[in-house]
Amino acid sequence: MLILVLGRGKTGSLVTQVAREHGHSVRVVGEEENRDAMALTAPFLAQFDAVIDFTTPEAVVRNLRACLANGARVVVGTTGWYQHLDDMRQLATRRSAALLYGTNFSIGVQALFRVARELALAAPHYSFRITETHHADKKDAPSGTALTLKQVLQTANPAIDVEIVSKREGDASGIHLIEARSENDAIELKHEAFSRRGFAEGAVRAAEWIAGKNGCWDFQEVVGQLG
Repeated sequence: MLILVLGRGKTGSLVTQVAREHGHSVRVVGEEENRDAMALTAPFLAQFDAVIDFTTPEAVVRNLRACLANGARVVVGTTGWYQHLDDMRQLATRRSAALLYGTNFSIGVQALFRVARELALAAPHYSFRITETHHADKKDAPSGTALTLKQVLQTANPAIDVEIVSKREGDASGIHLIEARSENDAIELKHEAFSRRGFAEGAVRAAEWIAGKNGCWDFQEVVGQLG
């Protein structure tokens, strides 16, 4: 496959490395080369089997509009843009493109989502709190993963309250702690990322999955289908 990676940040650079380890050819375009999505023309995008975006909330919507309007297959690891999701979904459908988005491409976090759902069902009278810790440069708070966890818990049990506490410290790759507490006891679920590699691995596997497809999916919907 030939993959286009948008973003030269820490995660984007690691995605490039992992994609090459998987045997793919990679082209990287940074935000300085792609201001206002100016590099994402139809002839340029036609070269690639998939596009992976790890840019910023400010850049990602323009990138998506350009990619989807030209029928590209896009994996989006950037968060902080979901107020535009319905528009992007409709654009992907109109242009026979493909969009695979997710707040977290770590396979371990996907497992956390499934276990959290079971916890919400098993402890319906507990109060819930999510504490998420990320690196100091992360711009969106709460994290997309924390918001997804809250959604997972409340979808499983709409009666529960879920508080989110956000912390930004140093170079932390990501810690998500779910606490369920009653008068009698407490239950904790925790996922800690030791590096960004888990996110990169998941994103590359997502790009492999989306190649040649048309449609729009949340990563939670397809993670069980990855090779």
